[in-house]
Amino acid sequence: MQRIEFVTVDVFTDRQFGGNQLAVVSDATGLSDIQMQQIAREFNLSETTFVLPSERQDCDCRVRIFTPVAEMPFAGHPNVGTAFVLANAGQVLDTKLSASKKALVFEELAGTVEMQLQPNGARLRSPQPFTELQELNVDVIADACSLGKDEINTTQHEPVICSCGVPFTIAAVTSRDALTRAAPKINVFDDVFTREQSTGIHLYYVADDGVVHTRMFAPQHGILEDPATGSANVALAGLLASLSPEADATLDFAIEQGVDMGRASLLHASAGKSNGVVEATWIAGQCVPMMRGALVLREG
Repeated sequence: MQRIEFVTVDVFTDRQFGGNQLAVVSDATGLSDIQMQQIAREFNLSETTFVLPSERQDCDCRVRIFTPVAEMPFAGHPNVGTAFVLANAGQVLDTKLSASKKALVFEELAGTVEMQLQPNGARLRSPQPFTELQELNVDVIADACSLGKDEINTTQHEPVICSCGVPFTIAAVTSRDALTRAAPKINVFDDVFTREQSTGIHLYYVADDGVVHTRMFAPQHGILEDPATGSANVALAGLLASLSPEADATLDFAIEQGVDMGRASLLHASAGKSNGVVEATWIAGQCVPMMRGALVLREG
């Protein structure tokens, strides 16, 4: 039998039972692709991470991220939570971390992810530059989210697929009430998207106080709704920054997610612009430890 130790944390929150749950297998050496997917399905959280040695000298380790049904090339809360777990353990695989170490670099399918360690969490820099990929039909997005066409706000932009390492469909809504009433229609998702084209639909509403309220639906990844989606919100930060008239600035956004499903999350997103171009995006948040234990895998 093989004993696989794990830790779970709540990510993008400062209190237990909030934010987005994450399971971290801090030493996945010897696990096959099939076993990792099976373990992620067993946990049945939005994502589970597996830490492995990296052959790259510029990386501290390799991190693989699985939803219950597929591997992700990059994701936000899994990176923030994994960095927090490794920093709290004081080592990455067999290598002890120096007490003065302030950063980790993860090798992932989407590229290298730079993690800045923080006392109660972490901040990541996206592995790829912000990119707008494709505009989408308002009617389709409204239908997929059980909303009326007039509840999708196109004042600043049409629904658009954006990416900072993984693609999401981003659409603004006209009110906080519309955001609350939104609900995914799985059959429409299946008819319109492939998992590779768009991970899910990320709806947002900017309140009068500037706080950005969001919800993300990804039923094709086994995630009907996600309490906190760093990779979607970092792309949203890039999109909002691209729409800003400021040519040279770092723009910061406070983002609330998960409120409508009872797991309030707070994410701090930033986007840096130079000469009118978004050149870098970041997402940060706090984490809270929850559980630790071991999986016992039988042979055969």
